[in-house]
Amino acid sequence: MKKLRNSSEPEVIAEFLKSEFYHEEFHADRDSFERLVFEADLTSEDENAVRRALLFRRRGHLWREVPPDTQWWEVELEPGDLRFVRVFPRAQWRKIANGSYFLRDIVHRIRTVRFSGVKRDFIARVRALSYRLRAERDHSAVLLIGVDERNPLTIIEGNHRLTAALLAGPDTFSHQFRVLCGFSPHMSRSCWYETNLANLWRYGQNRLRNLFYDRDADVNRVLCRMSQTSEAPARDRVMRPAPAGKIVGGSK
Repeated sequence: MKKLRNSSEPEVIAEFLKSEFYHEEFHADRDSFERLVFEADLTSEDENAVRRALLFRRRGHLWREVPPDTQWWEVELEPGDLRFVRVFPRAQWRKIANGSYFLRDIVHRIRTVRFSGVKRDFIARVRALSYRLRAERDHSAVLLIGVDERNPLTIIEGNHRLTAALLAGPDTFSHQFRVLCGFSPHMSRSCWYETNLANLWRYGQNRLRNLFYDRDADVNRVLCRMSQTSEAPARDRVMRPAPAGKIVGGSK
């Protein structure tokens, strides 16, 4: 793995939000925030605060489990890193993995096992993405977390894309996407990195605490605060609609 440069939490949140913005949770006010999502100004604290609240609307339960001392880097993955990269065991990945969530083991099973039913349909979508990646460059970002570069890395955003890229071949895997990796010596306390009873208990407490109202996901609260502390145009800038014809979408 090559560390290319330091990244920041606002940048990582901005990239994460781009991949999530096609979901239903954003339908009601999509037009108001398209420009802020797809033309992010990372120097604006106001914009960063709104993007964080928007991400928390859908992924706050995930982001809270990332240690606050996490240091983010843009990295380049090399073929030798394959032995460290694993998907998070959720949804269809559990049914495909057969106990090993390391990416190269999952790709091996996709290549050698004849799946049926919903698993076959899921694999077909991954293969379709793989064929597309062979023909065109994808500049989106994938997110990984780990203790350091010498220990396993878990994908928290980009399971489908990285699996499809590895299916296409090691070169495609190494040169597609921007890879943002978060390192923390406390990452083993995150249930997204290490699933154990203590981590799941902490995660459950956080979910329960924010079940009925998530202050961090309240975009209106952030906008009201901006109105009180900034000039009126600041709020107008973050809520300007994107130009007509802006494509909204994402791939996992």
